[in-house]
Amino acid sequence: MPDDPLTNILRSKRETTRFQVLVEVAEHQPSIRQQEIAEKLGVTPQAISEYVRDLAEEGYISAEGRGRYYVTHKGVEWVLNNAEILESYARHVRRDIIHQVVTWAAIADSDLKAGDSVGVYMKSGWLYAGKRPQTAMGMVTADASEGMDVGVARLAGIIEHTEGKVDVAKVPRIERGGSKMVSTEKFLSLAKNADIIAAVGLEAYLACKNSGLTPDMFFGAREGAVEAAFHGMRCLILIVDEEFTDFLKRLETAGLSYTIHELVTE
Repeated sequence: MPDDPLTNILRSKRETTRFQVLVEVAEHQPSIRQQEIAEKLGVTPQAISEYVRDLAEEGYISAEGRGRYYVTHKGVEWVLNNAEILESYARHVRRDIIHQVVTWAAIADSDLKAGDSVGVYMKSGWLYAGKRPQTAMGMVTADASEGMDVGVARLAGIIEHTEGKVDVAKVPRIERGGSKMVSTEKFLSLAKNADIIAAVGLEAYLACKNSGLTPDMFFGAREGAVEAAFHGMRCLILIVDEEFTDFLKRLETAGLSYTIHELVTE
């Protein structure tokens, strides 16, 4: 019975290294430095020299002068054949193995039983699973009561959700007046429409507290606000002026929409 080519390339360190050496030669031909290949693959230069000699003897590499090597047509076919084997195996892992073992955590919107087919959807920033069909469907892994966390496997489709919006308001540093410069009326008007309130800087935190509200986020508030917006939450972030510009750049990099508000009293 012939050897399984997949077994050869994955389980034989020699075959794996031969494959890597041939790929390196193909990438850098005609002038290759065996020392560099050795360092990259984590083997000795002497070992690389032996691999190159063996590959040349087998017709996978042709040598033309000292240090000048070319991958032959036979060598190219061998590399492509093994690359296809590895690609097929990787595809099998992604589609058939990992797809089965990955379990998503969601909130059960009703009592669910193991094996139930469920729709998965976003609501108020949280992932839910329920019996109503959705654009993303999966299978319940274990019984769960309404409101409890439930495992969902074999998830397929796209989970529909809309990214949230970020309202950004600048707060002066203490040397420019600090929290007392923020209009409580303007702040509370914005806050009533926010799902999440974040504060960056002590002055921003106290501007919230002085208005009778405690921020939902303070430590790690920048990334927390970005993450919440990605989950569809509307975020209001009060941020000290010296952090303001960098945070706007972070929002633009993330591709999130934002609106700048002026809360400082005249």
